[in-house]
Amino acid sequence: MLYTGYDIQRNMLAGVGKIAQLQSDWLKNLSGPFSMGGLTSVAGSALDVFAHSVQPRGKPEFGLKLVEVDGKHLPVDEHNVARKPFGQLKHFVYEGSETKPRLLIVAPMSGHFATLLRGTVERMLVSHDVYITDWKDARDVPLTGGGFDLETYIDYLIEWLEFIGPDAGGRGAHMLAVCQPSVPAYAAAAIMSAKEHPLRPRTLTMMGGPVDTREAPTAVNDTATERPHEWFIQNVIATVPRYYKGAGRRVYPGFLQLTGFMTMNLGNHMVSHWSMFTDLVKGDGESADNRKEFYDEYRSVCDMTAEFYLQTIDVVFQRHLLPKGEFNYRGKFVDPGAIHDIAILAIEGERDDISGIGQTKAALKISTGLPDAMKHYHLAPEVGHYGIFNGSKWRDKIAPVVEDWVLAHNG
Repeated sequence: MLYTGYDIQRNMLAGVGKIAQLQSDWLKNLSGPFSMGGLTSVAGSALDVFAHSVQPRGKPEFGLKLVEVDGKHLPVDEHNVARKPFGQLKHFVYEGSETKPRLLIVAPMSGHFATLLRGTVERMLVSHDVYITDWKDARDVPLTGGGFDLETYIDYLIEWLEFIGPDAGGRGAHMLAVCQPSVPAYAAAAIMSAKEHPLRPRTLTMMGGPVDTREAPTAVNDTATERPHEWFIQNVIATVPRYYKGAGRRVYPGFLQLTGFMTMNLGNHMVSHWSMFTDLVKGDGESADNRKEFYDEYRSVCDMTAEFYLQTIDVVFQRHLLPKGEFNYRGKFVDPGAIHDIAILAIEGERDDISGIGQTKAALKISTGLPDAMKHYHLAPEVGHYGIFNGSKWRDKIAPVVEDWVLAHNG
């Protein structure tokens, strides 16, 4: 009922939003005595913001058509090179990209699509041969596709590292995990290291990831720990309705995830929408469009399987099994000390209110088998969670740190 009720409300608001957009366009085109001293512009802008806020959104496109390398603008081709039930491996190719270090970007499975990392991919394309995990909306995966939990996530990463294959020196690709996948990416690196897997990643960069959420708990951590595990099963898990491909699958709906994040940062979102409104009134369409683009991406949400979400709550946020060395993968404990030759870079944002300072850095502490020379920590000043991997500070200040780290350990 929860899911169906949401869909009914969304469809009703979508219809109202279309009417509001038509009214907005009409009011903005009024001029002369009909403009009522600018009041029509105010009303039109208000209707525009409302229409945008209730607009239905599907899966966005990456839309990366060109990359500038050494002053040349080169066309980029986007390929899906490996497919599995819950995701595909996407590869961005341009002339000369095959000569650059191979990089697997691991996108979060946290209610948003991989396109949330569009800015990450765009920046790293300049210096790397980029692949990215492109996760599917769980509501669109039929029950015949099986289940998906943390262990399956790790399986996917290992298989995709194997698919990417060795470079000219016979070593595996570099791996960059943004936020939530820091845990399964670290686990995959430890598992492959314990087996001396020849295609284990050369480097592992983790950005704003909840490796040890006992460090500087945030509102996200509080939400995950202040209630018993049974509460999440009973209150936030829904069944996919019969009119979707994944009918009958138990999921944590993306709209609930979005509601949680919007509520947690309600003040910031209200200010941002007010700014969008005032920009439209002033005629500053470019600023308004930039905010609209952000919210188009931010509100494009997808469902997670119930088993993955509940296991993440339990393993990562409530029992902290990975940093304790107690995370069980296919019947064996994952040993953080098994990592001995994968150079690890941990990046955190000074103003991150999702993953607190120290949560990602903890990965360096638990990597007891790794020499200090192969560990590095970078705290990005005046950067929030999304600024770690998107925006000007990411492009100009943080990405060069990642590039230098990869280059230093690419031999």
